[in-house]
Amino acid sequence: MNVSQYISHKIDGADAGSFTSSVTKIAIISIAMGLAVMVVSFAILEGFRNEIQNKIFSFGSHLQISKYDTNNSLEAEPIGQPQLMRELRADPQVATIQPFARKTAIIKTKDEVLGVVIKGIDEKTSPSSMRQNLAAGKFITFSDSAASNDVLVSRKVADKLRLKVGDKALFYFIQSPPRVRQFVVSGIYQTGLDEFDEAFVIGDIRQIRDLNAWPDTLVGGLEVTLNDFNRLDPVADNLYENLRYDLKLDKITEQYVQLFEWLKLLNRNVVIFLVLIIFVATFNMVATIFIMILERTNMIGVLKAIGATDNQIRSMFFFRGLSLTVRGILWGNLIGLGFCAIQYYLHVIPLDPENYYMDRVPIHWDWTIILLLNAATFFTSLLAVLIPTYLISRIKPVAAIKFD
Repeated sequence: MNVSQYISHKIDGADAGSFTSSVTKIAIISIAMGLAVMVVSFAILEGFRNEIQNKIFSFGSHLQISKYDTNNSLEAEPIGQPQLMRELRADPQVATIQPFARKTAIIKTKDEVLGVVIKGIDEKTSPSSMRQNLAAGKFITFSDSAASNDVLVSRKVADKLRLKVGDKALFYFIQSPPRVRQFVVSGIYQTGLDEFDEAFVIGDIRQIRDLNAWPDTLVGGLEVTLNDFNRLDPVADNLYENLRYDLKLDKITEQYVQLFEWLKLLNRNVVIFLVLIIFVATFNMVATIFIMILERTNMIGVLKAIGATDNQIRSMFFFRGLSLTVRGILWGNLIGLGFCAIQYYLHVIPLDPENYYMDRVPIHWDWTIILLLNAATFFTSLLAVLIPTYLISRIKPVAAIKFD
């Protein structure tokens, strides 16, 4: 331990009960609460983003490939899947490929009638994220010999049609000739997103093939999930360049642009909020060191009179500020991570799914962001410590000793 560290340690004990002691406690609390709020804010923001994105991806994946059609119809012309799937699997950026088909229908019960879109999925490649949206019942039971009659309806559709798990409903398909099928509600899903909950019913893709008289090699389109969603744009451009002229490629961010724009807006608001928090914590630290220097002006004059250099005295206050910063960061992590852990495991803060798309405040553990927040708080606080210490070079020993 050098002289500056030794004197800094002694000051720490000598300040107990003084005005400086109260100010240092405020500085520690400011750093701790600032870091805690940043950790919690980012954990909740990332939780919201992941929850919303997973709900969207469960219905649309990252990219959709379908037949080019100027009518913008929900019932796209079929495309052949074997050759196209082989080409897509050869791309190292592609994680999974999900065949799908859509068909509009009218559901009729004893008392209600409602128009919906049936999305047919394949048993072998049905996304696991879709199963996480189940609110009641079970997922579709696929059969090896025939198309399954099970369907999943949303909570909103079930409430409008007064359907429960196990109920049967007639689906009318407007085509030539018109067709009608009876399906069984095997489960009820809930995403909280009106774009899906008010329109989609999930069923077996083989039912749509039978209705459209398609062979097993034809599908309505392919949903492609990438290994890294952050590389969506460059991968999409590369895949599009290699597609046949009669196919189109849609990015999920363009299909549901309002949802992704909302997520971007959340990001901007949180960044502004965090800048304000860091500014307040930095200001408090600067004020704390200024007060410490003013209270120790006599001591600084004595140290200079006996030969101490400005750098040595500056280091003394630097180590004092370093001690406050470290304590503030430790308490901030304890408070922030503790709150996140309680919410993550106990779900103490609920939400209204009608307004927030989920039933509880979500928490996402991103240790890279947490470490970056700690590093930003640490270095910003140390910079704040250094600024007022340059006042020491302007203090004259004779005047400082007489200072009262």
